[in-house]
Amino acid sequence: MSAEPTTIEKLRGIPWSIATFASNTFFVQFTFFGSVFPLFLSELGLSKGQMGFLFSLMPFLGLIAPFIAPWTARFGYKNTFLTFFGLRKIFTLFLLLTPWVQSQFGSQGTLIFVSVIVACFAVARSISETARIPWAQEYVPSSIQGKYTATNNFFTSLAGFGAVGIASYVLGRSHELSSFMILIAAGVITGLVSVWCSAFIPGGAPRPLLAGAPKPKRDLGEAIHDRNFLLYLICVGIIIIATTPVGSFIPLYMTDEVGLSAGNVVLLQMGTLFGILVTSYLWGWVADRYGSKPVILLGLSLRALIPLLLLLMPRHSTWSLYAAISISLLQGIADMGWGVGSTRLLYVSVVPPEKKADYMALYFAWIGVLGGISQLAGGWILDWTAGLSGQWGFFTLDAYSPLFLSGIVLILCSLPIVQMMRADNRFGISQFAGIFLRGNPFLAMGSLIRYQYSRDEHDAVLGTERLAKAKSLLTVDELLDALHDPRFQVRFEALISIARMPPEPQLREALIETLNGTELALSAMAAWALGRMGDKEAVAPLLLALESPYLSIRAHAARAIGALRANEVAPVIRERLLHETDKGLQMAYASALGNLHDQEATALLLGLLHDTANDKARLELALALARLVGDENHFIRLVRGVRSDLGTTVAQELTNFKRKVERSTKMRGQELPLVVECLNAFAHHDQVAGITKLAQLLQELPPDHFDATNQQILRECAINLETFGEQHLEYLYLSLHILHVGWQV
Repeated sequence: MSAEPTTIEKLRGIPWSIATFASNTFFVQFTFFGSVFPLFLSELGLSKGQMGFLFSLMPFLGLIAPFIAPWTARFGYKNTFLTFFGLRKIFTLFLLLTPWVQSQFGSQGTLIFVSVIVACFAVARSISETARIPWAQEYVPSSIQGKYTATNNFFTSLAGFGAVGIASYVLGRSHELSSFMILIAAGVITGLVSVWCSAFIPGGAPRPLLAGAPKPKRDLGEAIHDRNFLLYLICVGIIIIATTPVGSFIPLYMTDEVGLSAGNVVLLQMGTLFGILVTSYLWGWVADRYGSKPVILLGLSLRALIPLLLLLMPRHSTWSLYAAISISLLQGIADMGWGVGSTRLLYVSVVPPEKKADYMALYFAWIGVLGGISQLAGGWILDWTAGLSGQWGFFTLDAYSPLFLSGIVLILCSLPIVQMMRADNRFGISQFAGIFLRGNPFLAMGSLIRYQYSRDEHDAVLGTERLAKAKSLLTVDELLDALHDPRFQVRFEALISIARMPPEPQLREALIETLNGTELALSAMAAWALGRMGDKEAVAPLLLALESPYLSIRAHAARAIGALRANEVAPVIRERLLHETDKGLQMAYASALGNLHDQEATALLLGLLHDTANDKARLELALALARLVGDENHFIRLVRGVRSDLGTTVAQELTNFKRKVERSTKMRGQELPLVVECLNAFAHHDQVAGITKLAQLLQELPPDHFDATNQQILRECAINLETFGEQHLEYLYLSLHILHVGWQV
């Protein structure tokens, strides 16, 4: 038995696979599966019921799949596919004789002749597809299944544009049978090219029975009892019944009811193909990254809108063509979502690779049965409702209305079944929706492209920076990738960018891993990032980081705990500050206690402020004490104002305090004349006198207007203002801040 191809061989064969389906697109569009075929049958004079019968032959004959699946495996999936993929094209050649048959044998003979050709084609197609589906699971790596499906659809859509454009041009010039013959002949030629391309796809080797070996056990029974597989079949069956008749008869609906010409009807496929083209890669990328199920649900939700829009579209109007193209565009987008999601789900999560032959055979037979029934039912319904007309609210009723209404109902019924299926999605549906609703998804997509195509370290750093600007969870995987980049500056920038992101478990765990790593510069930065991100789940690992032998990591961990407002940790930080001798760690612990509003640490912080010489460190300690009081923003504004104009800023603060005193002391008959004296001194820029008066004022303030923490800080400020005067303005800031925030009426 031949071994399965290596991943390298599979990747080399992917372009040939894409080329196969791209070239086959011309065959598809010009013969049995595009808008050309229904128009061709209509030109032959067939009724909609007869058309439904012909449409049903191909899916119905898929029933042979379970019976021929073992044979296709023994003969080889590739050999089987090539043989019958080629025969499909040969059988189609006989359609070129249709005009002669019609002239010799009439409409009934033509129906029989076309039916025989379609049946032969359908048998060859069923055999080739029975082999292709398990072969595709073999030659496409599961890790890129979504991307492959999207890329394949992208190129087949490009080919489809060309095919539809050609078909529209040919039928626009002449709507006679000769025009259809030209298209069919061109389709067969391009179809033979696709057969040649498929010969270069790897895998699918024969698996013959060895002499004396037991016959391989069939897995049909196991497949039938596989709940996930059955749910998938039910869901696919509902979607086939809901969409296949609508899709098959839309060309006739557009000509019969909407009033579009045959050339324009063929041109509508441009809209569908454009929708596929512009969203195929996005759908595939999303499916590979976030799983199949969310993509399926979103695609089906969009698909349910199509029948509704068809019911509402204008008839025989100048706007009819534009509305039809818009609906076709949305249909392409929706079908691409459903197609990428359902295909990936089938190959990756539903069908076990070792049992693919029988599972896939049952799948193909099932979609054949439902496809045939839906085509027949669609044709019969249209014949039965041919006389339906009228108006119901906004809806114009006609023969096609029952098909459209049933399509909406059935698609909505399929959504709960999708929810029940087991899949590989990393996110729930609400989480998946949140990915696109949080932040700026458009900016996120642009930053992803820039990051992926960065040329050097400088570009990579800028690209990493942009990943966080969108605040979107779409960039999570790229940020994680940047965190493992071999370039230090990119890794460093990744930490900064992650810190700017909304809390996300994957990012938090990555930061914790970096925090506990051996790259010390990044470990310290990771501690800061955990605090900056604001995820309370990071408190526990940050507490452990306080035991690190490296002071920088301990300092950043302490500051991060403060930033996270983990008040329950305050006693631990306070105890560490009490016994810490390192100046840097003392500052980190003090800052954390200020953020934690730990008023029990007031005495410790005041003592540290008294003993610290560094100006910037003293200012940070004063801020920590101000945070204990509250209204941090006022303290910052005060510091900035004093730095700009000390006298005026302090005079304004004291003026505001004087108003508070007047409002409260009138009720108690108290006066504080030192307020006016202090205010006047600062207003005249006599800072020495002003600070002296302020120290006296602080000692005379009635204590019942301040809580215990504020009283403690004010006492310390009064003493140190007398001792240091202008040398330590931090006590001036604190005094004024408490007078503004802490005064209680």
